[in-house]
Order: sequence, then C-alpha cells, then structure tokens
Amino acid sequence: MHLTHSFLSRRTALQAALCALASPAALAARGNFDLWPHESRVPGGIARLSLGPAPRRPKVKAGDHPVLVVGDMIEWTAIVGIPLSAAPGLHRVQADAGEGVQAIEYTVRDKRYQQQQLKVSPKTVDLAPEDLARHERERAHQQQVMALFTAPLGDDLRMRVPVPGRRSSSFGLRRVFNGQARNPHSGMDIAAATGTAIVAPLPGKVVDVGDYFFNGGTVWLDHGAGLLSMYCHLSRVDAKLGDVLTTGQAFAAVGATGRVTGPHLHWGVMLNQTMVDPALFVPA
Repeated sequence: MHLTHSFLSRRTALQAALCALASPAALAARGNFDLWPHESRVPGGIARLSLGPAPRRPKVKAGDHPVLVVGDMIEWTAIVGIPLSAAPGLHRVQADAGEGVQAIEYTVRDKRYQQQQLKVSPKTVDLAPEDLARHERERAHQQQVMALFTAPLGDDLRMRVPVPGRRSSSFGLRRVFNGQARNPHSGMDIAAATGTAIVAPLPGKVVDVGDYFFNGGTVWLDHGAGLLSMYCHLSRVDAKLGDVLTTGQAFAAVGATGRVTGPHLHWGVMLNQTMVDPALFVPA
C-alpha cells in the first residue's frame, strides 16, 4: 500500500495528539476484535486500506463510486470491493480527509476461479425477444438500487449466514453454456428446502422487493454506506419495502422461482457497486 507524504504527515501529528486515547489501557478497553470482512486482494475480493487518523470520517471513492469507511478518529479504514473483472496489478482509490484528495494504491493478485462446461437446450441460452426486453428493464431498475449510498449503520460487519444449508455453488464460478461463456457467479448459493426461513445477516432496510426474470422473487437489503445484500429465487417475502430489519430477523423463504433447477438461496453481497464474495463476511 502506498500513502502520500501528506497522509503520513497528518497521521504522525494526530497520533501524537491522541496518544492518551491510544494508550494500552484505552486500547484494552476497546477490546480485541477480529477484522470483518476478511481481506482478500483478488478479483471479487476486498481490500482493507488504512487511512490513518483524522478528526472526521474521510470520503473515499473507487472510480466514481463512494466507498465504505469504518473506524474512528484514531484509525479509519476503507473497505473496498474489488470487481471480478479487475486485472491483476496496481489499483488505487481517492481519499479526502479534509486536506485535499490523495491517492492510495494497492495491488490485486490474480485468482483463477473454477469453470463449468454445460450442454443445455438452445432455448435455455438464447432469450426470446420479449424475455430479453423484460430482463433489460429489470436490470435498469436494479442498477438504481445498487447505486444507493446511505449513512453507515455501524462498524460491526461480521455477518450471520442467512440460511442454514450446504453451499452448492461458489462465488466466481464461470459457466459456459454450449460454448458460450456467461458472467461469473456473483454470489453464494446455499441449498435448502422450499419454505426455509431466510434471516437478515446484519441490520438493514428493505430497499427492493421484486419478481424478476432470472432471479425470481428477490429482496435487496441496504446495510449503509454502499454495503447491500441480495436474496434471490424466493418462494415468499414476508417484509415490505421500507421495513428495517434487525440481525437474525426472518424476512423471506427459500424457493425455486426464476431461472433455476431446484430450491436454493442465491445470496449476493455488494460494496461500492461491486459484487464481492459473501464468504469474506462469515465464519468458514
């Protein structure tokens, strides 16, 4: 990671001024916590970037998208979602702690996700014109949902697994249908029986409820500051738009709606408008 001279100078000055707050006794009182989400600087992963101390929460952008920032005046950290399309090599974000915009650099490592070759009926791969038009309308609507950036809801980002079951399809898996590559799998599939309750992994607000061509019954939750989660193929939705959920609160049920072959939950997690691996937020 690379910090500019301005960031380092400010960090040194503020650390001296805040030494009493950062004393061993004060740090012990704050407790020792695991870092969630876990860092994995690969496509589809997460970079945790130290911003140092600052009197106010810095503003950070990855390209044009604002980034989640957690911490306090002693130490701020940017939690950056890395796109599955990111090329290995040097990447950067722009950070502003009130003294001008500075670049913070980090390196993305390569990762080879699994690939699955499938032979299916051509009608499964090539959409009819009316189905394609519907999908494009739905995609435009969900792009608006994904662009939400609201006030942070808290720094505790360790998630509860939303439904018990076997992880039946991993994040990043690329399927090739009849020789035609499709986008990598952008979430975690959890096999469970139809009707199994789905619970909120973190406090969140219901910001979208829909029935979509590919995803079937779908709910989006907003956890604040560009951290959102998506739940697809639902058989039932028990929450309504605008509901505020607590961690562990049931809001929907597993199903097999949309384009699926059997009941399961497709669970997606998004940071700075980038789908990232949900496994980084939950215990192994």
